[in-house]
Amino acid sequence: MQQGFRWAAALFGALLILSLPAQARDIRLSTTTSTENSGLLKALLPAFEKKHGIRVHVISVGTGKALELGKNGDVDVVLVHARAAEDKFVADGHGVNRRDVMYNDFILVGAQEDPLALRGTRDIIAAFRKLGEGRAKFISRGDNSGTDQMEKAYWKEAGVEPKGAWFVSAGLGMGEVLTMAGEMKAYTLSDRATFGAYRARTGLEILVQGDAKMFNPYGIIAVSPKKYPDINFDGAMKLIEWLTSPEGQGLIAGFRVNGEQLFFPAYGK
Repeated sequence: MQQGFRWAAALFGALLILSLPAQARDIRLSTTTSTENSGLLKALLPAFEKKHGIRVHVISVGTGKALELGKNGDVDVVLVHARAAEDKFVADGHGVNRRDVMYNDFILVGAQEDPLALRGTRDIIAAFRKLGEGRAKFISRGDNSGTDQMEKAYWKEAGVEPKGAWFVSAGLGMGEVLTMAGEMKAYTLSDRATFGAYRARTGLEILVQGDAKMFNPYGIIAVSPKKYPDINFDGAMKLIEWLTSPEGQGLIAGFRVNGEQLFFPAYGK
């Protein structure tokens, strides 16, 4: 019941933001849940808003939905992490001026018991082949987020069609999926930032990390003013320029959760 209420409240908030008139909304930013759940945006946006006098309204959803909002002209700018989908978004004429912002990595996490003995390994495809044997629960986001898209790529490369009682497609955000995995003592794929914010409350541990295939870059894209002349393109570009400036990059580098750096600036600040 509480989970349903949270999603209903989030949907109502997003609809309210989307209905605001141009002069009141300032900038509408659709972004992946990892930037919100980790607390990063709360650390970044006040400095931008103070400097430019522009308020940023955040709609936190999976990457697929964030890009869809951009395609429909419902937001001014998107901040996501699915490079192939981002490039297609631009190539199809929905967005312009994509910039790298930051990066971290994906990690495979699970309970301390680790029944598949994956702890300390680095090969994510080998790990997914083991998961595909169906001897332990796996919780999938199942929401077309950047994490979900990467997970699907891993299953495909591993030659596994995930189905059966062991595979749970949640259709939820990363925080909720980590909570489920903790309760069910299951495995799941996570971005490092959201896991860092949820680690203490789930009891999950990092089991597989360090594979080059787990690199997780984030990009920011302005919605096309040619396609949607009424969007706040000037405000979107101010945010893009600020996030990729020494000031924005420095704040990204300085963001910590429990002393751990969760995002790394794209330009090495």
